[in-house]
Amino acid sequence: MRRIDLITTAVLLPLDFCMVVLAGLTAYSLRFSGAVANLRPVIAELPFRDFFAFTLGIGLLWVLCMGIAGLYSFHGRIAIAEVGRIILASAAAMTAVIFFIFFSRELFSSRFIILAGWLLAIGYLTIGRMLVRWVIRSLKRRGIGLHALVVVGEGEQADRIITDVHEGRGEGFSLVGRLADFTEPAQQTLANILSEKQPDAILLATTHLPQEQVVALLNAAQSNQLDFFYVADLFATSAGKLTVQTLFGQPVVEVQRTRLDGWGRIWKRTFDVTVGTIVLALLLPFFLIFALLIKLDSPGPVFARLVRVGERGRVFRLYKFRSMIRNAHALKPTLMDKNERGSGPLFKMTNDPRITRVGRFLRRSSIDELPQLINVLLGQMSVVGPRPHEPEEVARYENWHRKLLTIKPGITGMAQVNGRASLDFDDEARLDMTYIENWSFAMDLMIILRTPGAVLSRRAAV
Repeated sequence: MRRIDLITTAVLLPLDFCMVVLAGLTAYSLRFSGAVANLRPVIAELPFRDFFAFTLGIGLLWVLCMGIAGLYSFHGRIAIAEVGRIILASAAAMTAVIFFIFFSRELFSSRFIILAGWLLAIGYLTIGRMLVRWVIRSLKRRGIGLHALVVVGEGEQADRIITDVHEGRGEGFSLVGRLADFTEPAQQTLANILSEKQPDAILLATTHLPQEQVVALLNAAQSNQLDFFYVADLFATSAGKLTVQTLFGQPVVEVQRTRLDGWGRIWKRTFDVTVGTIVLALLLPFFLIFALLIKLDSPGPVFARLVRVGERGRVFRLYKFRSMIRNAHALKPTLMDKNERGSGPLFKMTNDPRITRVGRFLRRSSIDELPQLINVLLGQMSVVGPRPHEPEEVARYENWHRKLLTIKPGITGMAQVNGRASLDFDDEARLDMTYIENWSFAMDLMIILRTPGAVLSRRAAV
């Protein structure tokens, strides 16, 4: 680990601790301030000294949970994913605190302090991490803390990488050397660069180097304690997650379809059932209101039961609030010449005459999709996943599109929060495949948190 990474990690831990303690003190101050105290009178006094000591212990617990969540391995993780991990770690820490308070019976029972402290901790921790990122970016713009990089390879790809480094788009790297290949003369050149420039990393920027040279380059990087990066070839980028195991007495590489195997699938299903049950119970009164509006607006059922293709090509009935006139699907072939999708199998029409007045509101607000929670509880869908498509749309898939059927479709997903229906089908498919190949619980939380913003942005919805 380089010096700037060590400094960053060393700063993050005490900073996070201070942010959690500050959140607790802020919640305490708000609870006993005039406004909140007048609204909800204080029943039992809580001495500040006792609370402060308890908050210090909570700070240590919080930092431990953040360490378990991998928040002290600072490798340039994107900010939104980091926020997801902060929320996950904070939820775990607060759960432990609530259990401790419940069984101790001798501390305090202020629900306001507990809830406010939790929310403030998430906010303060996020702000603290944003400040750290801002400081690091500012230092690197001034040439401080850059990682010295040696690029190996020729061709357009290598030239583009070097141009990005020179123009300040180098991801925190500075170029200290370039080699066309890794023949014996190039190996001597690298030895000179190592002694004079002291690089931190080597990037192999070509996929055409002979295997013996690649092995020699990797050995050179490892023997000199340098980070080693290489530009992946087409197979590596499309293969998904790779794991090594022993088969027939030989080490082999298995290409897994998705990270959602084993415990990942169990955790995701548990999350789906929990969230689906709670949200469906809370929304039930509103469902009755929407049902009444739909029936008053146009004749027909409240729910539309649409045929969709799910995991592994299984066909199921998707529930939505009806937003179209009766027999709308039968009219679709007559409107295909007005399809605004430039490519791909999907249909989109901005002023679709089949949509009812109430249906237009339901679609714009995405309320029409809420009954899909029923599909989630039935195990046909997930809260987060690729968009479910019609059988005739799936029939027009290209071969690489079929990877979308690897997992259950979702109510929301990567494509929905990155453009909704304004994306063309190939871009939507690539985003969903990125989700399939890189799934994590933090990614699910990130997508869920971004969904309301995507809906409120009122981009064109199908």
